[in-house]
This record gives sequence, structure tokens and C-alpha cells, in this order.
Amino acid sequence: MATVKLIGLVEPRDESAREAFQEWYLGNHIEDVSHAPGVIRATVHRLVKPFMKTDPPMYITLYEFETEDVEEAATALRKYLSNPGWPGRKPDNGSLKILSAGWYVVDRSFSQGAEKDQNGESSISAGFETC
Repeated sequence: MATVKLIGLVEPRDESAREAFQEWYLGNHIEDVSHAPGVIRATVHRLVKPFMKTDPPMYITLYEFETEDVEEAATALRKYLSNPGWPGRKPDNGSLKILSAGWYVVDRSFSQGAEKDQNGESSISAGFETC
């Protein structure tokens, strides 16, 4: 089944909010959203090194939903977040700065990996898929 992803480019509001951001956003909010209906996984990637003299965000968060319908995923998330939801939820502490966010679907996918032939021998193969 195809999925949709909500991708957010985020960082602490400012340096003074870093500890609060780590406590609430990284320590609670991501796990909370992972419990929303239809969410397959919630992951956070932390920047370790900029590329080509750019100024990327400190964190990229990906929420993957098990649906092809963006509106269905957005409605389910909005409904989940507007209710008490997960019992471990902590209130937003104002530490989050959202630089950008949006809903995405896979357009193209490339992969390389080992496949086994009929004799059980591994061979490297490359794949391309348009979605």
C-alpha cells in the first residue's frame, strides 16, 4: 500500500529553548504522534553536517501514514491532536520552531541491494520505480 508522509523541518525556538525542545518535542511529542490512527512510524533525523554551504534545519521529522489519501491522514492527525489522545501527552511548552512542513508522497524511488539468483548466489542489482 502506498503511504503519505508529513515532513517537518524544525528546531528549537532559540538557544534558550533547546532543553525544553529536547524534553517536549523529542522526548514526548514525536512518540505521542506515533500513536495517532494510521501512523506507521514517526522518526526524527538530527543534522550532523550541512551540505554545500547551506543552512539546513537542525531536525527533520517524518510521520508516515498508512493511506494514500492526504486528507484522510490530515483529518485523523488533527482529530487525534485535538483530543486528550495518548495518556502520556505533555502540553506544548512553546519551544518548537517549525521552519516548514508539508504532506508528501513518493514520486520516484531508486534502490540498490543484493538479490539472490536461482542458485542462491547474491548479486547486486539496481532498481527504479515511479509512483
